[in-house]
Amino acid sequence: MNHKFALAAGLVGFSLLAVASDAWAQQPTRIRGTIEAVDGQVLTIKGRDGATVKVKLADNAPIRAVEKRSMADIKAGSFVGVTGMPQPDGSQKAMEVHIFPEAMRGTGEGHRPWDLVPNSTMTNANVESTVDSNDGQVLMMKYKDGEKKIVVPPGTPIVTYAAGSKDELKPGIAVFLIAPTKKDDGTYEAPNVTIGRGDVKPPM
Repeated sequence: MNHKFALAAGLVGFSLLAVASDAWAQQPTRIRGTIEAVDGQVLTIKGRDGATVKVKLADNAPIRAVEKRSMADIKAGSFVGVTGMPQPDGSQKAMEVHIFPEAMRGTGEGHRPWDLVPNSTMTNANVESTVDSNDGQVLMMKYKDGEKKIVVPPGTPIVTYAAGSKDELKPGIAVFLIAPTKKDDGTYEAPNVTIGRGDVKPPM
């Protein structure tokens, strides 16, 4: 398959899976951790709390990787997601930023609670403007129901998405799964998986 076609197909697949922010809100379960073992479609993952879970990926589950980017890659018109912490002045202090490829524009658009750390939020929106400040770069972001001022301090992780492959599912690889379904036996089933690439880990 042509690589560009595979990339577009994979990204569109993720966009369709996560495009509705309501769906994200109704499916709060997320798994963050490191692969300990791979057995066919089943991943054994050690979570950040130290517990181990088994996750079965759906057949032909899309796999996407995160790659490092910088503030120079964020411009007016970019569609980005920001995990942030609310500030007293109503702004958000970014903990991480992920830049959506054009095929994923609109994914999870809006502002909602997030579970990276207590009280964190997620804002997926269009960048209206970027301005330098003493505290870092300021992004003015607009979504269909509102807008947010995001301050991105120096050193904040910034990533983008790229198509991944099953060959990259190996022990030691950091993973992030959105809305896996928990089964009666305590295992999970997942429609997709996001993986780290190189020394970059999914920061979401």
